[in-house]
Amino acid sequence: MAQTVTPNPFLDLEELPRFTSIQAKHVTTALDVLLESANDAVLHASLPQTPNTWEAVFKSVEAATEPLSRVWGLICHLNSVADTPALRAAHAKNLPRVTEFWANLGQNIVLYEKYKAIVDGSEYAQLSNIRKRILENVLRTFRLSGVELLEHRKSRFIELRKQQAELSKAFSDHVLDATNAYAYFVTDNSQLSGLPEDVIVAAKQAAQKDGKPGWKFTLHFPSYFPVLQYAEYRPIREAMYYASMTRASELWPDCYGSGKLRWDNTVNMIKQLKLRAEEAVMLGYQNFAQVSLEPKMADSPEQVTAFLDNLALHARPYAEKEWAQLQAFASDELRLKKLEASDITYASEKLRQKHYAFSEREVKQYFPETSVLQGLFRITEALFHVLIKPSEAEKWHPDTQFFRVENHDGTLLAQFYLDLHARDGKHSGAWMDTGRSRYRRSDGTLQTPIAYLMCNFSAPLSGKPSCLTHDEVIILFHEFGHGLHHMLTQIDELGASGANGVEWDAVELPSQLMENFCWEWDVLTGMTSHVDTKEPLPYQLFRKMLAARNFQSGLTTLHQIVLSRFDMLLHTTYDPNGELSISMLAQQVNDSWHVVPQAPFSRWPNMFNHVFSGGYAAGYYSYKWAEVLSADAYAAFEEAASARGSAIDPETGARYRAQILEVGGSRSAIDSFKAFRGRAPRIDALLRLNGMNK
Repeated sequence: MAQTVTPNPFLDLEELPRFTSIQAKHVTTALDVLLESANDAVLHASLPQTPNTWEAVFKSVEAATEPLSRVWGLICHLNSVADTPALRAAHAKNLPRVTEFWANLGQNIVLYEKYKAIVDGSEYAQLSNIRKRILENVLRTFRLSGVELLEHRKSRFIELRKQQAELSKAFSDHVLDATNAYAYFVTDNSQLSGLPEDVIVAAKQAAQKDGKPGWKFTLHFPSYFPVLQYAEYRPIREAMYYASMTRASELWPDCYGSGKLRWDNTVNMIKQLKLRAEEAVMLGYQNFAQVSLEPKMADSPEQVTAFLDNLALHARPYAEKEWAQLQAFASDELRLKKLEASDITYASEKLRQKHYAFSEREVKQYFPETSVLQGLFRITEALFHVLIKPSEAEKWHPDTQFFRVENHDGTLLAQFYLDLHARDGKHSGAWMDTGRSRYRRSDGTLQTPIAYLMCNFSAPLSGKPSCLTHDEVIILFHEFGHGLHHMLTQIDELGASGANGVEWDAVELPSQLMENFCWEWDVLTGMTSHVDTKEPLPYQLFRKMLAARNFQSGLTTLHQIVLSRFDMLLHTTYDPNGELSISMLAQQVNDSWHVVPQAPFSRWPNMFNHVFSGGYAAGYYSYKWAEVLSADAYAAFEEAASARGSAIDPETGARYRAQILEVGGSRSAIDSFKAFRGRAPRIDALLRLNGMNK
């Protein structure tokens, strides 16, 4: 009998997404069905005659809302990787509907009381600790959603959430549109001096695609960053740096024609901060940072600030020395009497080459994309006793790859899509998105995880494979670490599988831990193959890379502290109604905490997607917080290397998989860390890995 195919591909929930069939017109009709089903389930669970049990209330609501969440996640994913006017319009049209559903669910006082009744009822003692933790988290989410507000205040709270969602989407759209719109054309090949050959070829092809002579450079990272790093022609560095740092701001028309003010995020940011502050007050908090920290490891904004101050205290002496050294080098050897912001990346690369006798360009030739992937998969298989196999599935872009993750007995653990290359219509950066989570359905069947792993590397050109910089290799390992957290979970409860239920400031532990393997000799020898000679990375070059590992680590640390400090100030003491603009606050924070002056035209907050569209509001500090955990956790692999000769140690990997990856959010992050390391985390390993322990 032929299998029935649902006319709306979004509603084929038992299969992999039918990407080739999905159209923007399917968005609204699919959400009509899913929202109706979810509302019916909520209504039934809220009835007085529905018993206050896990299965009758919690599980029935979860079973109906999981498909809605999954499909909406797929829509958002496509909006990020295959942006079209039609899809963007469909996403924008339905964003208020979906936001309103979740806001109403969070304020459903009847359902809230039923969940509390489960906790207070006789069944609670028989529930697993995992289910108890999930209930605790859900009740907190209810409270943070305004369920205990007076009825006449709830509608305003829902309106706040809807407006914030719309502003968040607009913010990221503006950054993407500004990034896509800019182009710098070169017709004099003397201006290309210093640029890598693959970058020049890509720029030539980009210009030809537009039907123009010469070379086209854009603000997409594979085009933009090599210009900052290698271009000897200073005006191109200046122009592109200015364009990048004024995207989505009031200064944007100055660098790219007129009429682009509709992309200015300045007012958007102020509106978001006002809405967040109002939300915090409505919930009984002094500021939004206190709201943000409720589901995190950190107890208070003061604790976060003290943590950042302590880290800055360690980093500042190194940063001061690094900055003085760079200025002297630029003046004495590059004849740059004043080191401008647009010169820093270029001068730093020249200084690195002088000190360590190698360039990023030289290293890049040893990291063809295919070799890197094969090496990453081999390491993962050896550490965690799994198999990764290429497979077939419909894709949203021809470059996308698809894989299965299996146990050694062939049982399916998870699947993932890999989309590595930058292109128009795809958001910048790198990230992991959830396709679906591990979940034991009410009928007993198991839903296995699916992950979307996204990067923005250069695509292959003229028959030559794409090669990654070592920094890009680290980025790939980072995102794959997130993927492993999602895919290797063994928790069947949706609210605790993978990263679900994990404290936000601990979710970077698995991703940051994987980065460290990129500095191990036995890892690199198994994943490098020179693009022309096929020779592995020479040991002498590896030693140079290792010596340069902490090059300007003090400056890098202070940069992260500036971002984290700025974020925390925005959501604690900053007054969005006051005279101090957001760009002025950013300047003040940089002046106070960094040793490198900020360009007066810089409007980096206007493209700070993490805070204004990525869910990291009052949470950007999480990267450094989790780095303490990840560095200390990785020390266990270093200890294994000392004892047994290799950091790729299956015994340590098995313990890490069991105590960190598999348990997901089923217990607190600190308990998982202690179960793996046998003690509380220490900052020593982070300082050592960053070369700041001397």
